[in-house]
Amino acid sequence: MTYDLDINSAIIEPDELKKWSWIICARELVRTAATTQDVTITQQLDAGVRYFDLRIAHKTNDPDPNKFYFYHGLCTRTDVETVLRDINDWAEKHPKEILILALSHFKDFNEELHQSLIKSIKTVFGAKLRNKVSTQDPFPTLKSCWDKGTNVIVSYDHSANQEPELWPGIKYYYGNSMDPATIESKLESALHKRGSKAQDFFVCGLNLTLPEDTGVLKYILNPCDKLTNVIKRSLPRMLQWLKQQYSQTPYMNIVASDLVTCDDFVSTVVQLNWPQ
Repeated sequence: MTYDLDINSAIIEPDELKKWSWIICARELVRTAATTQDVTITQQLDAGVRYFDLRIAHKTNDPDPNKFYFYHGLCTRTDVETVLRDINDWAEKHPKEILILALSHFKDFNEELHQSLIKSIKTVFGAKLRNKVSTQDPFPTLKSCWDKGTNVIVSYDHSANQEPELWPGIKYYYGNSMDPATIESKLESALHKRGSKAQDFFVCGLNLTLPEDTGVLKYILNPCDKLTNVIKRSLPRMLQWLKQQYSQTPYMNIVASDLVTCDDFVSTVVQLNWPQ
């Protein structure tokens, strides 16, 4: 949802910049650094994206206690329920497409707000929600999802999640670096340790990660080379690594990236599912 970040939002993260929220230039810098997708969520779905990493915030002093927003540095302009209804409409029109929504971070939440959000999720998707894995219900196949009409999987990574309709958090492996070689090395190590027999979802994240120290300024203050350009330059190499890695140890599971609709990312991942 980072294409929808609101320049009028207060700075949600990093904590060091919150005090500068009143300065529009500071908010502009945060939005530039935090925008990691450049097309709408419907366009992402149409392009073939089936997994979404979603972070949810409740705005402090919001007069509507039941309204939530996505966030990544700043909050989005569009509220969570509106976007979930758009996703639900798309899922309704494409019943054989399985969508995975991973809610992984919650900002300024308490137990009551968690219950309100969970209730909203269950109301929006209703019978489309695929129940989490249990000993009685093994890891779902495509056919079982199609037969039951359950083509939406929601992962809710918080202890407040006690609902059978919501899955636990999905492990996200990433390199925590701006260097593609470092990312590749760390992901290879994580994938080999995990092996091929685990019967749960996990994410192989090809995304670059900005430094948490002053090194971040190199990427957000450079007027001649925007962060999005740095990301785009890394994608061809990362995709080549993905293909090579898959041919050697094919247990990628979910593959995620920034600017996911660029450089044949989706088509490359889809092709890996076909017999070689």
